[in-house]
Formats: sequence, structure tokens, C-alpha cells
Amino acid sequence: MTPNTVDRRLVMVEVTSQRENSAAYDAYVRTMIDRAAAEARASGWDVTQLSAADLGVDGLLHAADHADAVVIMGGEDIDPQFYDGERGYEGESYHFEVADAAQIELVRLAVSRHIPVLGICRGHQIINVALGGTLLQHVDDAGHRNIDLPVEYALVEHPVRLEAGSALGDRFGRDHIVVQSAHHQVVDRLGAGLRAVGWAHDGHIEAIEHDTLPITGVQWHPEALLAPAGQLRVLLDGLAAQAGAVLERA
Repeated sequence: MTPNTVDRRLVMVEVTSQRENSAAYDAYVRTMIDRAAAEARASGWDVTQLSAADLGVDGLLHAADHADAVVIMGGEDIDPQFYDGERGYEGESYHFEVADAAQIELVRLAVSRHIPVLGICRGHQIINVALGGTLLQHVDDAGHRNIDLPVEYALVEHPVRLEAGSALGDRFGRDHIVVQSAHHQVVDRLGAGLRAVGWAHDGHIEAIEHDTLPITGVQWHPEALLAPAGQLRVLLDGLAAQAGAVLERA
């Protein structure tokens, strides 16, 4: 257990509580979310799991009002309306516009209150969009995900280069790590205050940090079953340290 997480409240936000037309994907995503929640509880967090699509903007902001930290999990593509993009792009998924709006507003609330945020995969992209950034709507699948296979085989292992001296680089104690990813979109233009601190083999952004706020996003899945051991704990411990620092200054 991480000492500075005792009695700290962590809100873990997923896209939706059910995907009636995509049972296999829903089950797979839920498995990873539940693994992340279990790891957070094991490290001492008081975890509340919330569904953005079910709660909507007002409901999510109310439910997360007393959070000491926020984790936004993976899921479907963000609706292009939120970053001035267009529909009809290659590989476009179903959109949950209510969830998009709610998660974006939650990030903005966290920014206004200096609440630490960790975004994973889609959550990483939500952070960027919430702060005015854009997404590259489709990238070549090679090295980022497997296609034409059952969903449980979508994840691809690949290296990520971390910026020396970045918070992520310091937490992992190295400038290269191996991760598990399954995505076809990436951060393009960075949102206000954000900087890229991790890159894939093809130069696409895999991690972001805020210049002054406790906000981190990773494009990969540290909560995946085959993710390197301890990778999720490193990120959760970093989130705990950030939450502790914020509370000390309060």
C-alpha cells in the first residue's frame, strides 16, 4: 500500500456501463477497467467507478466533486465535433457524445482545481481535446494495434521513448519502456499547457504532461493483462504523489 493514498478518493471514469451492440468489446474493456480499479484499491485508494455516458455532464461533475484524483479510462473514439474534426474518417468507431462532453468538462474542472488527472488511451486524448488540442484521426495500424482478430488480441507490444527529465521518465527511471497499445488515433496539435514526453517508433505522441499542473496522459494500456509488471502501479504511485502535494499546499 502506498502510504499517501490512505483515505484519498480516486474517481475512475469509463465511457459507458454497457455496450449492447458490442458485447465482446464491452467485456474486454470492462476487464481492463476492473483490473485498474483493483490495482488502485490495492495501493490504498478509495476508488469510485463512474460511467460518463450514464451520468452526463452535470451528474459526472457532481459525482466527482470530492475527488482527490481522477483517472479517465479507454474506450471509443471521441466525437470529432469536440476538436473541430469531421466524421467519415477511416476506422471511425461509434461515438458516445454525452460521455465525451462529460469527460471533457471533468478535465476542465480538474484543471481549475488543480486535481491530479491520469488519462489512459482515450483518456489521454480526452485531456488533449479538453485543453483545446486536436487528434490525428487515423494512423497506420502497424505497431499500434492488431486488426482482423478477436478483440482480446488487439493489443500490440512496442517501445516508447520517454523524454529525459520528464516526470514520466523519472518515475520509470529510464528513457525507453515497452508498452501494450491498441489504438488508431493519436494526439496531434497539443492542448494549452501540454507537452509531449513520450513517442512511438514512428514519432507519434504516446505520452503528454502539463507544464504546471498534475496532469498526465499515456496512449498505451498499463492495465492490460500482458502489460509489463508494475507499470500501472508506477503511474498510480505518481498520481498519489501529485495528490499528496496538492493537499499539502491546500
